[in-house]
Amino acid sequence: MSDGHRFLITRRIGIDAGHRIMRHGSKCRHIHGHRYEVEAICHASSLHQGGEQDSMVLDFGFLKEEMMAVIDASCDHGFIAEMSDTDLLSMFCPAGKEQGEWMAGLQKAVARDGFAVTTNTHLETRLYIIPEAPTAEALARHWYQRLQDRVQIRSEGLAVLERIVVWETPNCRAEYSEQKTGVQR
Repeated sequence: MSDGHRFLITRRIGIDAGHRIMRHGSKCRHIHGHRYEVEAICHASSLHQGGEQDSMVLDFGFLKEEMMAVIDASCDHGFIAEMSDTDLLSMFCPAGKEQGEWMAGLQKAVARDGFAVTTNTHLETRLYIIPEAPTAEALARHWYQRLQDRVQIRSEGLAVLERIVVWETPNCRAEYSEQKTGVQR
């Protein structure tokens, strides 16, 4: 049982990616890009005792590896799109492919896995598709859900992913957590 104390660790990575928010009422509905900074904050009430992660919540290198596998490898120098943005997605359909069939394959992956990633696109552009608008808030939740089990496994069950923070610009960030806040209604 915890005495109310806990250890927090944070790892940050950066990626460059394009997106658009198709229903936005202003300029964000246009294709544009960001230098995203993504932070994963993990906590534990104790530290590892012995072994490779002795006196650690989770080795920073292990956390970086998981973030790179989930976020960087799929999204860096690519385009993040919403599955229902068919006008935009049609621009990525590879030459010689039937557009409806190509999009149906992406839809199937999104329905099954919660995302699709492919470079089988026009100009071989990396394309990452999620079920909702790729806002900083939605990306924070999406990456949180993809990373939470990996953090548990890599920390041998000790660490909990507390939250993901997505910096869309140096002045604008969103965060997502599934931890209870203590606010009562």
